[in-house]
Amino acid sequence: MQRREMLWTTGAAVLGLSAFPLRWAAAKDRRAPKILYFNRSSGWTHPVADRQGKPLSHSEKVLSELGVKHGFDVDCCQNAAVLDGDLDKYDLLAFYTNGMPFSVRQMQNVLDAVSSGKPCVGFHAASDSGARPAINPFLAMLGGSFVSHGAQQKARMRVTSPNFPGVQGLGSGFELFEEWYALDSFAKDLHVILMQETKGMQGEMYQRPPYPSTWARMHGKGRVFYTALGHREDVWTNAIFQQIILGGISWALGQVNADITPNITHLMPR
Repeated sequence: MQRREMLWTTGAAVLGLSAFPLRWAAAKDRRAPKILYFNRSSGWTHPVADRQGKPLSHSEKVLSELGVKHGFDVDCCQNAAVLDGDLDKYDLLAFYTNGMPFSVRQMQNVLDAVSSGKPCVGFHAASDSGARPAINPFLAMLGGSFVSHGAQQKARMRVTSPNFPGVQGLGSGFELFEEWYALDSFAKDLHVILMQETKGMQGEMYQRPPYPSTWARMHGKGRVFYTALGHREDVWTNAIFQQIILGGISWALGQVNADITPNITHLMPR
């Protein structure tokens, strides 16, 4: 491992989040963007999504603190009824969902909003609905589907879109200790930002060529960003992860632009 990459892994040197160029933070004459963070599970609840009697779960608290620091508001909600309401008051929809914690009607309301131009961000378990994209339009909108995962372990993410907001300065990649999702059913128009390097990973589900782990795509007029990262509490407080999701949010909101020409065919030739 090169010294620069080792520093990223250990956290001894990271790109300072205070220097991250989020233009809305400096736009004092503009309303702060409002994000709906829908954080609910059907079945097993991830620890970072579990409020455990507290006002906010770990991921809700971290995302809200990032909003305070970088100039966006976060409305954390675990009541699916919010998806029946007027989504126009939100500038971005973010999901940490597991299973099917919303009705077909609520899901369609989300899909209609995104296809009409509402940005969407999915974290980790949002790709785990217990169904395939062919029968689950929410997964088709995200661009990929959870299959399984093995034991938590250290593994490497390879940067495949070095100019995308949030990964600039990460070099060729980085390592984390995380619960790694095996994913498939990828949309053909994915712009892959991070690839899961599988060499040396333990677990049958990882005995395959590298595959997408973080990406961007368009769903109709809406910008969609998804990352499979975000299972562990220490990942949510990791500066690399925070930089990646801030970059994804800034792109999804249209605060920064990026070339999202589909590259999945090049990265995963048949």
